[in-house]
Amino acid sequence: MKSYIKNLTLLLIAVGIAFMVFIYSGWYDIGADTRHNKLTYWALETLRDNSVARAASEIQIPADLDSSARLLRGGPDYNEMCVSCHLAPGKSSTDFTKGLYPSPPNLTEIPEGTLTEAQHDQRRFWIIKHGIKASGMPSWAPGHDDQRIWDMVAFLKQLPELSPEQYQILTSRGEGKRGHAH
Repeated sequence: MKSYIKNLTLLLIAVGIAFMVFIYSGWYDIGADTRHNKLTYWALETLRDNSVARAASEIQIPADLDSSARLLRGGPDYNEMCVSCHLAPGKSSTDFTKGLYPSPPNLTEIPEGTLTEAQHDQRRFWIIKHGIKASGMPSWAPGHDDQRIWDMVAFLKQLPELSPEQYQILTSRGEGKRGHAH
């Protein structure tokens, strides 16, 4: 048994040293124009998805999330802060999105997967509020209160159903208005 523990300890030390050599070597191509290998991509995606799921699972969704007032307040914010990465109806990419890696999700498309609507809402809120490290997705919490973030979530729920014309109407902000007070 002592030999087993000793060998396991030595193996863990060797793996740790090899990992540190790899990290400090610069061998891994970090350029956004070079895709991750399948293992790295799987690990990052799995870590992100499970981290967001855990962190968002207890978020309470406002009862009025489907209100037209939230939709109308969230649209202009989406257009000013999100559209360059997450697109508008009728757009499949932009010069900017072509160079992003990982590619941001196209939020004009209906989300795939087995999540409930409530889980989508919770995760959208958490991601907008906290951002995603090393992905280009910023945290909007420093300049936006929870109500304003929920307004964006309300807009995101309707976004896949909007025509380009409806999008244009819902995302326009009145002259001289910037943000909104709550």
